[in-house]
Formats: sequence, C-alpha cells, structure tokens
Amino acid sequence: LELSPSRLTITFGFGATLFEKEGKDRYGLLPRRPAAFVDLPKFKGDQLILERTGGDLTVQTCADDPQVAFHALRTLARLADGKARLRWSQTGFVGGFKPGETPRNLMGFKDGTMNPDVRDPALMREHVWAGAEGGDWMNGGSYLVARPARIALEHWDRMKEAFQEQTMGRRKLSGAPIGKARETDKLDLDAVDKDGNPVVAENSHVRLAAPESNNGAQMLRRSYSYNNGLSFTVERWPPWRQGMEYDAGLLFVCYQRDPRRAFIPMFEKMSRFDMMNQFVTHIGGGLYACPRGARPGEYVGQNLLEG
Repeated sequence: LELSPSRLTITFGFGATLFEKEGKDRYGLLPRRPAAFVDLPKFKGDQLILERTGGDLTVQTCADDPQVAFHALRTLARLADGKARLRWSQTGFVGGFKPGETPRNLMGFKDGTMNPDVRDPALMREHVWAGAEGGDWMNGGSYLVARPARIALEHWDRMKEAFQEQTMGRRKLSGAPIGKARETDKLDLDAVDKDGNPVVAENSHVRLAAPESNNGAQMLRRSYSYNNGLSFTVERWPPWRQGMEYDAGLLFVCYQRDPRRAFIPMFEKMSRFDMMNQFVTHIGGGLYACPRGARPGEYVGQNLLEG
C-alpha cells in the first residue's frame, strides 16, 4: 500500500532436485533435464551449510525499495502455502555507485568489471543465454549460480591497501588493473616488472577469473553484499581470533549459458589458488535452471511442466 513498484523484477529457477532426488524422478521431468544442468561439485574450501544449500525452486526478487522486494517474496510464499516451503533466504543489497558505474562490494573494490557487455546480443547469446541445446523450455533462459560467501571483514580490514590490491589484481580507488590507469583498460597478463615478476600476481583474483585464463569463458556477475549482523565465529586464519564478528559478505550470483564451461572450471581453479580465499568462505547456495520469461498468457516454466 502506498508504495510504487520500484522497478520490481522477479526471476524464477528450478533446482536439480525438482528433476531427481535420492535417485527418484519425482515429477517425470528427468528426461527433460538439460545436459548442462549438472550438479555442482564440492570445491576446495567449501563449508556448505546443508540448510542453506540447494532447493527445488529459487526466486530472486529485486527492487529499488527493499520493502517492495521483501513483500513480493512474502506474497509468493503465501501463494505457495501447502505446496512449497521456504528452505533458505538471503537479503542482499547493491550500493556505493552511480548508474552506469560498477558497484563496490564490502571489501571496497569494484565488482563486475569484466562482465560481458549486456548491450551486445551476440555476446550474450554466446556466454549468457541458453540455446536450443537445453530443449525448448530453456531456450533463451540461463543457468544461475547463487553462492553466499562469508567474508572475514575484520581480517581484511587489517590488511594494507597494497596487499589488498595485490590480492585482487586491481587498484582499489580506480578499479584499474595493476599497471594500468582506468577500470576499462585491458588486462595485461603478460606484463612483468623490472625483476621479471608478473605485474598482476599469478594467484590474484582478477587473473584467475579472466577469460584469458579460462579458454575465453565468461559469465554475467550480478552479486550482492549482505550483512546479517554479529555472530560468534572462529576465524580460520591467523591470528586465530574467536568471538563476535560480522556475519557479512557477498551473495555471489552469476548467469551463464553452460556452467560446465564457465563457473565450474573457473571456480575449481579459483578455489585452489585465489589469494582471496584467505578471507572468503562459501557457505551455501546452488545451481538453478532459469527458463525464459513467461509470455502473456503463460506461466513460468510452462514448456517444461506441460511439455
């Protein structure tokens, strides 16, 4: 009441357990599960909380007003009463940027600089939108990975800015790759300093995530910061502190045409070598198949459920 739509958008996706759970084809959908819709492997360093992992359905509500987004989610939960129950939820936010600029995460760095250009239809078809290979119901959809990642912000905040930049491979203020001046400058992974060392560290976040390091693979990152308040935690990195720390971090969200080519091999490498792992722990999430948007007179996923 008395609130505008605030540019509300709602994105729906299906989890793997909707197709098969404990070896059972629950709803006769298993033959229509696309080959690209695989189970995520357990990555090195994962500390997944079962209650915050997976789910048959995922719903993402976004709006300029957080009350509008939350109300939309509550309305959907009410309509689903008796048919579905809530498994896990995470509220996120994007801040610290102007329209047309790259937002910053809680670590203070720009997040999403290397995204494919959403204004380029050919690039989006190549890297983001699923094609006919997934069946008619996924043609024009996308595979969503959502992974809440707790960041040891107290640990990170004690690091010198130069070390933070080395970890990321970018300058904190400008977002430019180390050795360059502007955020949009091309990443030069071959550049070395006067001693012959790589200008962009070999285990930096930006190097490991770059298309040049991943056979040209790209994905569209749409991540959100979160802050769940204080929580009693034990830090798993020196100086081995325990006590009240912020349960805060990043709800990593990305869309891609094929997770077997994009997120899975990319993160397999990052989970082992990324310098940022000493500050970030992935605690849940999953992979979901988001069908194309419903046309007038249709409901979401109609081609799958009635096909």
